[in-house]
Amino acid sequence: MEPERSAAIHGDASQVLRGHAQGRQKLLGHLAALLFSALIAGSFSIGHLAAPLVEPAALNAARFSIAVGIIFAIYLATRRALPPIPKALWRFAILGALMATYFILMFVALRITTPVATGAVFTLIPLMSAGFGWLFLRQTTPLLVFISLVIAGTGAIWVIFRGDLEALLGLRIGAGEAIFFIGCAAHAAYAPLVRKFNRGETGLQFTLLALSATLLCIAIYGANDVASTSWTALPIIVWAAIFYTAIFATAATFFLLQFASMRLPASKVLSYGYLTPSFVILIEGAIGHGWPSMSILAGATLTAAALLVMAFAADS
Repeated sequence: MEPERSAAIHGDASQVLRGHAQGRQKLLGHLAALLFSALIAGSFSIGHLAAPLVEPAALNAARFSIAVGIIFAIYLATRRALPPIPKALWRFAILGALMATYFILMFVALRITTPVATGAVFTLIPLMSAGFGWLFLRQTTPLLVFISLVIAGTGAIWVIFRGDLEALLGLRIGAGEAIFFIGCAAHAAYAPLVRKFNRGETGLQFTLLALSATLLCIAIYGANDVASTSWTALPIIVWAAIFYTAIFATAATFFLLQFASMRLPASKVLSYGYLTPSFVILIEGAIGHGWPSMSILAGATLTAAALLVMAFAADS
């Protein structure tokens, strides 16, 4: 039986570790990455509403507790056994620290900047991920893909500076965008490390371990915030944010990111983040927060258009 078909039947992502997937597995990787981008976009809008009302570490500790519980229940239901303790647990400590950094800084940034701006910074991840992909896996980026990354990154930068050429030339970037950029760098390193660190674990097992490690890192960092939060007094919007981010922007996206990263190059997986500002703009407009200027819309459209080139370009 061909390795690709075996991986599809048995759900063993390790079969595609040796190279990029083809055919059905490649298509599934693209669909997973697309859904990942759509679910992430919603977290920026709802997170912006909840961020001023609760400490970032407390919110993320709650969401990851729920997410770990969901994935653990799914694992027990499908495997009917406790997950084995893997070797080299340090792998998941590194992954957990990276994602804890990303999620905490995201909510810190959302306190002082807009969902559209954070969504734009998020689109810089693919270019950074291409660099980490070369550093960790020696993945090379085809010229066409690299050009697309640069063009899309340019569009993202235009949105970050709110379509203000004077601000761009003066490098006047907001504190929120700068903070979130650090978190996005941690996120960019995560995708190639998933492939590097996987030692035959299934997608579900790897997701459970990575989520658990992230929860542990957040709990250690934010122990005081978690203990001091009046959980019963939190507004409904905070609980809505907790459950949305736990179910859709944590449990689901962790699995989707891991699934896609095993089948596509790191830069191509996260290139779907180029759609994030467009999704955020649609969400913000739909819920009555107004529509951005045509100049900002042009930047978001440029990043989205680059995705089409990225999706059909040949893998390295």
